Amino acid sequence: MKNNNRLFKGGVLTALAALSVPASAVEKPVILDTVNIIGDATAAKDIPASAQVISTEQIRDQSYSDINRILRRAPGVNIREEDGFGLFPNISFRGVDTTRSAKITVMEDGVLTAPASYSAPAAYFNPAGGRMSGVEVLKGSSQIKYGPHITGGVLNYLSTAIPDSGKAYLKTIYGSYNEVRTQGYVGDTVDTAQGRFGYLVEGFYRGSDGFKSIDTTPDFQNADQTGFQQVEPMVRLSWEPNTDIYQKLEVKYGYSSMDADETYLGLSEADFRNDPYRRYSASRFDNIDSQRNGGFARYFISPTDNLDIVTTAYYNEFDRNWSKLNDIRNVPNASGVGTQNMDLANALAGTNGGNGLACLKGDLACQLRVRDNNRSYYAGGVETAANYRFDVGSTQHELNGGFRYHEDQETRFQHDTTHRQAANGTITSTTVGAPGSQDDRSGLTNAYAFFLKDRIELGKWGFTPGMRYEHLNQVYKNSLSPSTNGRSSLDMYAGGASLDYRFNEDFMMFGSAHRGFSPPSPQNAVIDKLKEESSNAYELGGRYSHGAFSAEMTGFYTQFENLLVVNNIGGAGTGQSENFGAVDSRGVEMAMNFDAGKAFDWSFSNPYFLSFTYTDTEQLNNATSTDAESIFSYGKKGNKVPYIPEYALSFGSGLHFNKWGVDVSGNYVGETFTSANNTGVQVNGAGTPDARFGKTDDYVIADVSAYYKVAKGIKILGGVQNLADEQYLVSRQPYGPRPGMPIFAYGGFELDFDI
Repeated sequence: MKNNNRLFKGGVLTALAALSVPASAVEKPVILDTVNIIGDATAAKDIPASAQVISTEQIRDQSYSDINRILRRAPGVNIREEDGFGLFPNISFRGVDTTRSAKITVMEDGVLTAPASYSAPAAYFNPAGGRMSGVEVLKGSSQIKYGPHITGGVLNYLSTAIPDSGKAYLKTIYGSYNEVRTQGYVGDTVDTAQGRFGYLVEGFYRGSDGFKSIDTTPDFQNADQTGFQQVEPMVRLSWEPNTDIYQKLEVKYGYSSMDADETYLGLSEADFRNDPYRRYSASRFDNIDSQRNGGFARYFISPTDNLDIVTTAYYNEFDRNWSKLNDIRNVPNASGVGTQNMDLANALAGTNGGNGLACLKGDLACQLRVRDNNRSYYAGGVETAANYRFDVGSTQHELNGGFRYHEDQETRFQHDTTHRQAANGTITSTTVGAPGSQDDRSGLTNAYAFFLKDRIELGKWGFTPGMRYEHLNQVYKNSLSPSTNGRSSLDMYAGGASLDYRFNEDFMMFGSAHRGFSPPSPQNAVIDKLKEESSNAYELGGRYSHGAFSAEMTGFYTQFENLLVVNNIGGAGTGQSENFGAVDSRGVEMAMNFDAGKAFDWSFSNPYFLSFTYTDTEQLNNATSTDAESIFSYGKKGNKVPYIPEYALSFGSGLHFNKWGVDVSGNYVGETFTSANNTGVQVNGAGTPDARFGKTDDYVIADVSAYYKVAKGIKILGGVQNLADEQYLVSRQPYGPRPGMPIFAYGGFELDFDI
């Protein structure tokens, strides 16, 4: 093999971007638009691991912005919906805990995107799916390059890249519940005597009135105050000087703002089945407001034909305040004597003779305690990765190694506001607590990470060993409880290897073994003395691609040795965590794509896709927790892991002609238990009625979309999501049953021009 290919093209370090792609697959320069972890669908077929790429067209065809809907195309992905819009996704790969996507590594353009990936990964920020040009999903031993959460997998958002030539794009849709969504950008790469200069300016807006209605009271009439607004502008600049050695500098800055009238409060079982889109008047004060800004500077250099180096410095700040009903107080006892304070989940389940539920509905005098969960985060770091290609005898090597220093911190400064409610639901007075009186603490993590991988090829065989090491220094401070302050350090090791064999250009098989980890937060490390979650994962799969047909099937088996679970069933990441113990997850993933139009040389395209996941999870020990706040409390050996469906299936087809096209897709998700004690009724392990316990619904939803090309670069489009208006329960967390989105219809236009 002649190692003279330059893995940079269009400003991309494919050596960092593509993951252990066989050397034979990169003989020619590969043009990519951004730093990826996989590349594109073509590169994915050469990766010795389970890997999926969801393309720009696949996102745009159905006009999705909800990442939950986008990810249905990827097998092995488990999703717990929460708000119906995808604002707060709960994503899991291969059976890890779904809570707030805290057990997977989430990135944007190859950079950690959680506000505090180490200190508080369950942190209520997710990039808008509708802004993305693609999404990558990676599982198996190849995730060893990334981290810090590699017991499940890696999710990488691909933002809009700087185009190689002038491009202007605008898409606007208007839909049900007064939803407006607009994405527009303009960009170009210009050749000058000194080099190539590229730029991109993009704006994204999404707003909706919401699909739920709040019960009115004499002093509250804004029943439709359940929507949100989301704004995400971005700027990217690049510079490639005309030098003998290839170099490129790229800078990206983005801002995100969201204001949502969202709540943790669900409904009672009876009220949910009667009207799942209702909200009780007690939730009218609930609102989350957040801002995020930051970006990165990335420098590429290729000092020789065989060596590529990329260095990235990044920094982000995130502030949010979710004011939400925390509990109810001074609720009259059913006996008529005295009052009590009540947890929301118990009130929804009808305890205290239903008086708690009456309080939530505005039918009883009581107090509503709203907590201002005011938190701020920052994350920053610098990482360098190098890729070196060389031959040893008849073997070809692609050695990839890197180092990262990362620092992040979460600071909580919270207070309570108590509203006194009269028997008719009006608010008679309000008391605001002192700032920081409810919570005043912070958690800081400094992390040093190293990885080393070597892709070795000999004939049709490929072997890829790798290892990762991370050292963490963590500091926890609590101004309200100084005696709990402390420091902790932790060393984490991971490693693995894959083996693959390519029978021919169309068919390959691969297998891997991988040890992964997921670190505890500073609070959990200092106070609870918890070590990292660890796992041993194995997979065996095959991939076939020829002409119009492609397929991938993978069997997986993961042994979680000490599963860490958040001790707050609401999923806020605020409670103590615990080491649950051992869990096994096993299953099969399958993805198939076929274009009949291409196969039979028709004048139109007729694509089909199918994504299937079977997951069998098993708890291997009894839970030690008897706290009903823990999603794993009272779990029993042999039980299933909460919110992991046994079966999930997505399928679809389309017809695309010169002037018009239509796409149809369907999704099936099986029912799940919502707690580790696997009860089918609203009763926790202690025997107390609790709306968070029970099951979700199994459901099938169908989406259809269509477009018509008015002229070159101009489309009129429309569609319907949840075509049958299915009503289904997707979650019982944070507090009580919650629905998926009802029928949603939209129409709009798309402009896509070269300039």
